[in-house]
This record gives sequence, C-alpha cells and structure tokens, in this order.
Amino acid sequence: MIWSMNIWQTLGFSELFHQTVATLVSAFAWFPYWGPIFFGYVFWHQWMHFVQGYFMSRTNWVLLEVKVPKETFKSPLAMEIVLNALYQTSAGNWYDKMWKGKVKDYFSLEMVSIDGHIKFFIRAPALYKNVIEAQLYGQYPDVEIYEVPDYVRYVDYQGNDGDWKIIAAEYGLTKPDPYPIKTYVDYGLDKDPKEEFKIDPLTSIIEYLGSVGKGEQIWIQIIVQAAGNRYHIKAGKKEGQLGDWKDEAKDIVKSLTTKESKDKDGKMVIVSKVLEMTEGDRDVVKAIERSTGKLGFDCGVRAIYLSKKDKYNVSNLRALGGLLRPFTTNNLNGFKTVTTTFGWSYPWQDYKEMRLNAKRKKIFKAYKYRSWFHLPRKLKPFVLNTEELATIYHFPGGVAQTPTFGRIPSRKSEAPVNLPI
Repeated sequence: MIWSMNIWQTLGFSELFHQTVATLVSAFAWFPYWGPIFFGYVFWHQWMHFVQGYFMSRTNWVLLEVKVPKETFKSPLAMEIVLNALYQTSAGNWYDKMWKGKVKDYFSLEMVSIDGHIKFFIRAPALYKNVIEAQLYGQYPDVEIYEVPDYVRYVDYQGNDGDWKIIAAEYGLTKPDPYPIKTYVDYGLDKDPKEEFKIDPLTSIIEYLGSVGKGEQIWIQIIVQAAGNRYHIKAGKKEGQLGDWKDEAKDIVKSLTTKESKDKDGKMVIVSKVLEMTEGDRDVVKAIERSTGKLGFDCGVRAIYLSKKDKYNVSNLRALGGLLRPFTTNNLNGFKTVTTTFGWSYPWQDYKEMRLNAKRKKIFKAYKYRSWFHLPRKLKPFVLNTEELATIYHFPGGVAQTPTFGRIPSRKSEAPVNLPI
C-alpha cells in the first residue's frame, strides 16, 4: 500500500488531482458569469436549427425531369446561362432569418441511373418552377420537362439488415475555391466543334451511369446556392473581415505576384515578383482572374451506388473514387473524396461494419433530404462558378452514344402557318 502511494506521488498524480479539483472549483465559482453565455449560445444554436428545419419542412419542392432530344448541339454555355437563374442571394431580413428560419434558396442538380436508364433532374422550390422551365426552353427549345415523383422514395435503405447495399462518396476540392477546375472551355466546347470532334468530359460519367443493370442504381447530386461570405480576408483594408471567394482570390493572386523583401534600411516591404514568375505561374493567375469574373455558387457533390444484395458490384468502389477525375488538373484544381463508405478493410478497424453502416445511413439520409448547407448533414461547401458548374452538369450532345441514355426520339416542330384550314 505504501509502495503504491509512493509511486502515485512520484508520477505526480497527486499534484495533478489537486490542480484538477482546484480548476473545477474555480469554474463553478465563476458559473454565474460564464453559465448564461454558454447556455445562451446552446439555446440560440438549437433555436436556429429548429426554425430553419421548420421553414424547410413547409417549403413546397418540385422535382423536374428533363428529357433531352436525340440531336443536341448546344455548347455547355447554354446550361451556364440557365444556371444564372439559380443565383438567388436573398435570405430575407433579420426577422425572416431569426424568427421564421428563412434560408437562402438552394437547388439540386441530379444525374441518375435507374437500372441503367439515365435521367436528368432539377429539384427546386416550387416557386422557381416556371423560371427554370422558361430558362431551359429558352436555351434548349426541344427538351421536354415533367414534374415527377421523387425517385428516392422507392428505395428503402435499412443498412445491413435491408435488401439494399450502397457505396457512397462526398467530394471536395483539392485546392482553395478560387483555383478553377478543368472546364468545357479547356476542352474546346465553347467553340461548338462538330460532333465527331467534340471531347466532352461528361461522357465518361454518362457511360458509367449507363453501365449498371437491373437492380442497380447510381445517384449523383450537386447541391447549389449563391456563394456566401465565409473567408477571412488576410490583406488590404478589409483584413480580418469576412469576405467571399473573390476576396480569397485577390489574396491568392497577391501571394503569387508579390513577396516580402528588405529595403536599404532593413525594413520589410512588399515588392513585385512578376519578372520572376514562370509561364505556368502566369497561367494560374490568368485562370483565377478569369474564373472570378463569373457568378459563384456554394456547392456540395455526393454520389451513391445502390444495388440489391444479389446484384452488388464491388468495382464501384473505384468508380466512385475517380468519378470526377476528368475535371481535375495538376496546376489548378480538381476533385477529391472527402467522405467515403469504404477504406476500412480489417475487422479491428470496424467491427461488423458498424462505423461504415452508420456513415452509409447518414449519407443516404443526407441525399434524400438534399442536405449540405443545413441539417441533417451540414458540411462545409466549396465554390464553383457557372462555367465550372455547367461543365459537370449539362446535356451532352450526340457525342454521348450510351444506348440507355433516354432521349426524345425525334425533334418537335410547329406546323407551317400556311396550311389550309
């Protein structure tokens, strides 16, 4: 007993114990001061979640399916113009936000394969239905748009105990937001080349969507809303204030084009290093400056592969990991997986897949509720401008030859006006 007490004192546990007790006593003594602040913060945090959830539950949502004609020769620029209509910045005044729970309007752009049949969807608040339809018909006169039931309701995922198995991934950017990804302009699609000369990066995704068979589904979801302010400005008159992704771009360009140096008096001054920049550095600066000239959206991207247990294909682990690789460049930006439901291979890492099963359920629920900016799954978004967004979501032309891509069989046209009555 004496020996054990000596060991306790030698290791310093006795002193640590007394310090811990003293800290707790001091904390409780100051409780009247910090207690109201702490519980006030907790209450405010929960209140905002409650009123925002209530507001969103009362929002009337529509799911629009867009059927594309067999001959679509439009550049992704047409989709870029459509996406401009989704740039809605208003979230109301302080009363709307804090009492009614109003949130900034957001939308979901979705590419889905059900039993290998490929479909394009746009999910939006019902009040934007006419706006979206007008923009789509204006740029794609031959499309057909239908309001349809939500396809996610037909999959009842119950984890390992149910009939379905899933693989899921959520994506983020490899570099800060202002660095652009590889867009349709880089692929030359802005010049409207002939179909046989087009290189559309979306075709690889379309082919993947069409590769699954009966009892299998692939869901790809891009959730968007007008970009907000969450960047802490590092330089200039607004240093320390919150800014948007364009303010972040200014800081990045400044760091690439200037440096600190000592003058004759030994003081640190900012000098230009433009003459020292390589051609690659200049290209990066040009790309960032061109990117910030367009509207930016806060985005979240996730993809899910679902299948009946007897149809499960493990190769989709790799397929989802490299799904967005066609839009990646080494010197600028690209996509990476930030959350996946794979990667733990050994029993001691995840006993009976308990952790993976919990993640699968979370991501499936988040997809179902189109959740990224708000609960039930609130994540940090990243910024894509309209050009980048139109690159990963547009209607491919004839270059996409996937047989299960459900196109309208023929173009529609009005009857001649001079027909006899």
